[in-house]
Amino acid sequence: MDGSVSTWLASDYNKENIQLCIKKIKDEFGQQFSSSKSILEQHTHTMTIHESELPDGVVFAETKEDVQKVVKICNEFKCPIIPFGVGSSFEGHVNAPYGGISIDMNNMNKILNVFQEDLLVVVQPGVTREQLNTHLRDTGLFFPIDPGANASIGGMTATRASGTNAVRYGTMKDNVIALEVVTPDGQIIKTANKARKSSAGYDLTRLMVGSEGTLGITTEITLKLYGIPEVIAGGRVSFPSVKDATDAVIMTVQTGIPVARIEFLDIAQVKAVNSYSKTNLPEAPLLLLEFHGSEASVKEQSELFGEIASDFGGNDFEWTSNNEDRNKLWKARHDAYWSCKAVRPEAEIYSTDVCVPISKLSDCITETIEDMEQNQLIGPIVSHAGDGNFHVALLIDKKSEIELKKLDSFLIRISERAIRMDGTCTGEHGVGQGKRKYMLIELGGAVDIMKKVKNAFDPNKIMNPGKLFL
Repeated sequence: MDGSVSTWLASDYNKENIQLCIKKIKDEFGQQFSSSKSILEQHTHTMTIHESELPDGVVFAETKEDVQKVVKICNEFKCPIIPFGVGSSFEGHVNAPYGGISIDMNNMNKILNVFQEDLLVVVQPGVTREQLNTHLRDTGLFFPIDPGANASIGGMTATRASGTNAVRYGTMKDNVIALEVVTPDGQIIKTANKARKSSAGYDLTRLMVGSEGTLGITTEITLKLYGIPEVIAGGRVSFPSVKDATDAVIMTVQTGIPVARIEFLDIAQVKAVNSYSKTNLPEAPLLLLEFHGSEASVKEQSELFGEIASDFGGNDFEWTSNNEDRNKLWKARHDAYWSCKAVRPEAEIYSTDVCVPISKLSDCITETIEDMEQNQLIGPIVSHAGDGNFHVALLIDKKSEIELKKLDSFLIRISERAIRMDGTCTGEHGVGQGKRKYMLIELGGAVDIMKKVKNAFDPNKIMNPGKLFL
């Protein structure tokens, strides 16, 4: 095989060897192993219309040594491995197109150490975002990355997740300090120590963050923490058009207002939220905001934003530091996925995302809405507007060949549109299976370099095969 490519073929994986591998793993792990159909089906859940592709068996890992044992056995038999968190991915990351072993990391859910003075925490990959913040509550610290779903920290690391707070706190790549990883040959390595910065060698931490389980399996994660703000205020404001709303976002960012969250909802999404969450938001392009800081700074930020919103036709800007009111507003935002589902209950959701420079956000969203109208597609839009990322929740009848064809061509257009605007085919969902075809369009020859890195780490192609590259 050419060392510069990572093309996967079914013939790369010998079925007899995989069955021998499964027998050895079953003998080694006993009740921690399952091959029942119901368990296999649970470990391909992707929350989208991607067809499920089942593994041959599931190991419920409890320690890093469990992970190491599974990897060593699978490497011996050249058997595929698919890491599994909580199954909240959107692009088929946990599917098993070539069979193999799914390693369920949910029992590795311990918060190992909180270093309050250093504003750091070390966790196992099965710890969820909500679990971590509940544990930290009494320390006065919190972890800010919020992708909406109660995702596992391991899954968030693997997909380089982001979310509503990214405009102020960054994404997972900005908040992972160090990793402990089981490599494809079964070594356990650390990528860094706990220093906030380092110039020592290759940045393996950043390489692993976003690698989608194709280079190794994370068993410990060291994360940055932040002090819980003295005051958190939420606000909302409606605008006459998408352009007015996004221009207000651009001016807010350029002015340097340290807004923590600034979310855009199009009219279709506002209507869906009102119906599902029983809110009474004006049915117009909407911005939801959050400000963090002292009482005085939050008041100043809110007033400055109010002036900017007014300049762009913003109507009825309201903000509050009342936790109950603010939480109700953000609960409605986080339930956007389910509100879309309720718009057309018989349909399946295909949620896709792209990201562009914020100067292009209005053009990209407007063209996308026009595209859906022309092709009679239903797809409410929500955007992490402060960093140019937006999501479309397309409601598709899987039984309709016409709708599926429309979906396929739309996905090509939206990804190519974002790339044409110097953006990316995915801002935070990751590539998985669904976005592989756009990698070469977006990154060109850099994809060949990625494939060489993959082959250097994983010459037997056992780590989450069929993801990232065609």
